[in-house]
Amino acid sequence: MGGGRSVAEVYRGFGEGEAAKGSPLYGRIAVAVSESEVALRAIEKVPVRKRRPGVVFAALYYLALAGRAPELAAAYAAGDGDAAVGAAIEALVGMTDAVAEVAVRRPLRGNEVGHGAVLYPAVAEVAWRAGAGAVGLIDVGCSAGLNLCVDRVGVAYGNGQSLGDPLSPVQVVASVVGDRAIPTRAMPEVVVRVGIDRGPVDVTDSDEVRWLRACVPPDRVEQAARLDAELALAAADPPVLLQGDAVEVLPEALARVPSDVLPVVTTTWALSAYSLEDRLRFLQRLDEAATDRAVAWVSVEGVGVAPAVPTFGDRRASGHSIIGTAVFDHSTLRVEGVGRSWSQGRMLSWLADSTVRSC
Repeated sequence: MGGGRSVAEVYRGFGEGEAAKGSPLYGRIAVAVSESEVALRAIEKVPVRKRRPGVVFAALYYLALAGRAPELAAAYAAGDGDAAVGAAIEALVGMTDAVAEVAVRRPLRGNEVGHGAVLYPAVAEVAWRAGAGAVGLIDVGCSAGLNLCVDRVGVAYGNGQSLGDPLSPVQVVASVVGDRAIPTRAMPEVVVRVGIDRGPVDVTDSDEVRWLRACVPPDRVEQAARLDAELALAAADPPVLLQGDAVEVLPEALARVPSDVLPVVTTTWALSAYSLEDRLRFLQRLDEAATDRAVAWVSVEGVGVAPAVPTFGDRRASGHSIIGTAVFDHSTLRVEGVGRSWSQGRMLSWLADSTVRSC
C-alpha cells in the first residue's frame, strides 16, 4: 500500500497526519489499528485497492448505522473515544467479510455540502449576463444532487452579505477574501434539476443515504447535521438523475430543459476526473447544444482544469480553484474567470465586474 508502505505504516500515517486534523476520533482508531496484529490481518483480507483507512472506516460506520455493529454505534453516538477504539477493532475482526463487501461495493463519497456559497452567486450572475428569467440546472458529477438545491439554501458571508433563503434548513457560511463584494442578485426560477453521475445517489433510498452518512466521520457533528439537512431538502423534490459519462449523457440532460429556459451546467471539482481530451469534448458538447439557444456553464475547478476558463495567471496545483462563468450562444462563446475559491467553497474571492452585462 501507498508506495510500498505496509498496512501498519499507512494506518499510523493516516492517524497521525490527515485524520488527526480532520477527525481526531478516526485518528485514534487508525493508530490503534496500526498496533493491533489481529486488526491488520483483518484489513489484509480486504482487496488492496480498498484497504485505505477512509474506505474501511466508512464501511465500519455503515455497518454500525445499519444496526450490525451496535457497540460501535453506541460508542460513536456517545462520543466515547476509548469505547470506539475497542468496538471498531472488535467489529473489524468479527465482521471482516462484511467490511470487505461494503468497501468493494461502494465508492467513498465526498459530498457537496457548502458548495452553495460559491454556486449561488455564480449561477445568478451567469443567468443575469445571459438575460435569463428562468434556468434549468444540470450538475455534472452530482452524487446525490445536493448542488441542485442551490436556490433553496441560505448563504452568509464573513463580510456581512447574505444570499438565498434565510429560513432554509440549510444554511451555508463562507469567508470572503479581498474587498470586492459578492454580487447579490437573486437566483432566477429553477424549473428543471438534472444530475449526471457515473453512479448517482438516490436521496429517497435509505440505504444509499446511509452510505453517504457513513462517509462523514462521526465526530464531524456539524458537517453530518448539515448533510442531513441537505439530504432532506433534496428528498423533498428529488432531481432527475442520469447515469453515465458526462460527455455522453450531457445532450440528453440538456434536452430535458425547455427551449425557453436557460440551461446552466455546473461542474464543481468534477472535471479533474476526466482526461484533457474528454474535457475538450465536454466543451464541444456545450457548444453544439448552443446552436438554437444559449447555454451557460458555471465551473469551480482547480487552476487550469476547466478548458477555456481564464486563470488570472495562477499556477496549477496552487491550492485554490477558479470560479468561471461561460455563455455559449450560437457561434459565440463568452467566458470569464469571476473569482477564486478555497477549501471546497468555504472561502472565496470575487474578482469580476458585476455591473456590466457582458453576455
